Amino acid sequence: MKSAILAFCLAVGLAGAATAQQAPAWSFAIHGGAGVIERDSLTPEQDAAYRAALHRALEAGSAVLAAGGSSLDAIQAAIALMEDDPLFNAGRGAVFTAAGRNELDAAVMDGSDLNAGAVAGLTTTRHPIAAARAVMEQSPHVMLIGEGADTFAESVGLEQVDPAFFFTERRWRGLESALRNQNLPIPSRPAGVPGSMADNTLTTPPLNERKFGTVGAVALDSQGRLAAGTSTGGMTAKRWGRVGDVPVIGAGTYASNRDGCAVSATGDGEYFIRATVARDICARIAAGSTSQTAAQAEVDDALSLGGSGGVIVMDAEGQPSFAMTTSGMYRGAVSSNQPARAAIYGDEELRP
Repeated sequence: MKSAILAFCLAVGLAGAATAQQAPAWSFAIHGGAGVIERDSLTPEQDAAYRAALHRALEAGSAVLAAGGSSLDAIQAAIALMEDDPLFNAGRGAVFTAAGRNELDAAVMDGSDLNAGAVAGLTTTRHPIAAARAVMEQSPHVMLIGEGADTFAESVGLEQVDPAFFFTERRWRGLESALRNQNLPIPSRPAGVPGSMADNTLTTPPLNERKFGTVGAVALDSQGRLAAGTSTGGMTAKRWGRVGDVPVIGAGTYASNRDGCAVSATGDGEYFIRATVARDICARIAAGSTSQTAAQAEVDDALSLGGSGGVIVMDAEGQPSFAMTTSGMYRGAVSSNQPARAAIYGDEELRP
């Protein structure tokens, strides 16, 4: 790993007084992507908008868990909300391929029975996380891709949209910039999209944010079931049907009650796949490591191969941990005995 990349690792901040508290009845954590996210790269308005979006997702997940709902339901509720938020690279607001398409990947895993579902290359299913869960619960398979995955999603009643639904102007401008830098042709704008739209959104981040906007969640419900889910639009200007780590069970997404952990990752997927990051974190925990130590050690080891990124981890006691090799990661946590807290920058602790 390049020496210029600093490794940051933050526990949720439950040390000290929190150690005297009982373990939470339920616990929930999310991320909205890791990358070069520094204080001078976001305006105060943008900073506030991301924090508000994280809190909305935390509220969606905690509402399910506080009512006695399952970890899977909480994860789906929060991620679906983030998929509809153009601030994040998932669902609406996903980045574009070099061909000018939005191709969406997602995965979900139930730690109580090691059941899992994943989708890759969706173009018309509004909520990829719902499609991943449907693959897990309503098909004999683990992963479906492309047109077949969208057809399956439609067959089980999941909402279908015109591909133009996922378009955002800032992501298109990001594609144009990336293709120019690579001396690649810029495709025509997608059908059904105006010729050029002024993007006056207050929260539009700079085009060079270099952020992996994958979104994810990990949860422990009141029945003790762990689960993990992740959703992404992938990499800007990706080519040749590229698929990253998100839908690869054991790489970007994994959960196991047997091992006592749930993991969702964000970053350079090729390295997470090669190092089977999510599964290895759980193996470290099963061998006796704390979740924070396991998360940071695995991220450091895996990303020494190259690239950068981060993970969120939930252990069997409801303790969430965060590890990254980037200057920031949009993230948050909430539990039955802790209020919702969020953070953006690598050296920042979670706060209300």
